[in-house]
Amino acid sequence: MTPAPTFPRGWTTRLRGGPNCLGALVAAALFACPASAQDGRTPESPKSRTNADKAAEIEASRYCANVAPSIAEARIAWQMKRLGELDAEVKQRLADLEKAEASVQEWVAKREALLKAASDDVVAIYAKMQPENAATQISAMDDQTAAAILAKLKPSAAGAILDEMEAERASKLAALLSGASDGEKKS
Repeated sequence: MTPAPTFPRGWTTRLRGGPNCLGALVAAALFACPASAQDGRTPESPKSRTNADKAAEIEASRYCANVAPSIAEARIAWQMKRLGELDAEVKQRLADLEKAEASVQEWVAKREALLKAASDDVVAIYAKMQPENAATQISAMDDQTAAAILAKLKPSAAGAILDEMEAERASKLAALLSGASDGEKKS
């Protein structure tokens, strides 16, 4: 038989009517009734509960031991898939970097070719000319040669010459000097 429940001190006095009221008796009867009164089963003893708990723990341990290899395989498969994705991403970024490096090297080669196009003697001549006269002559040159001469001049002299040119021609040469020519528009 199930032992009678113990109630906290003063619990029964909280019910209406004090400790001898009908509500307290009903509550005590409900707590004292075995579970068999409701579903027809006899209640488990404390020992059988601990045995049931032990059996459940053993069963859970067996389950964990049985599924552990498949869980480990699934984790390894996911990790391998993720490594493959990361490897593809790294390869794509390396390809993008190689393209950018090739573009920069191409621009540097063009810049060096542009600077070689103007000999130092010719640049010295334009450096000593009046800006109006130099602007007239440089305006008549092809874009590459004009930009090469302006690039080798001191910035103040080049600025004075560009100031004397037509705005459209000066902006085109300035774009060439900065590397943003029509042939190499940046995206």
